[in-house]
Amino acid sequence: MAKELIHDTGKKRYLLRVDGALVSAADYVLSPESISFTHTFTDPKLRGHGYAGEVVDFAIDDVEQNTAYRVIPMCWYVGQWFDEHPERAGLLTR
Repeated sequence: MAKELIHDTGKKRYLLRVDGALVSAADYVLSPESISFTHTFTDPKLRGHGYAGEVVDFAIDDVEQNTAYRVIPMCWYVGQWFDEHPERAGLLTR
């Protein structure tokens, strides 16, 4: 099973592909100082395998390492992810 995590800047989304097929994605909107995660999706047939968590882990790591953006978790899943990772709360803004 080949996994590929991708940041598609043109479509403003982070993707997880497994064996070439789109499995999960996290969409976002940018403002001058923040990134708002607006929607997280996992193929309904593949839910329960932690794929959304992998995408959000990748996205938050990318934001932290490669940008100065603060994160606004507009999507419930990203908000829950931050609840489960309080050590990353320093990235949050309103």
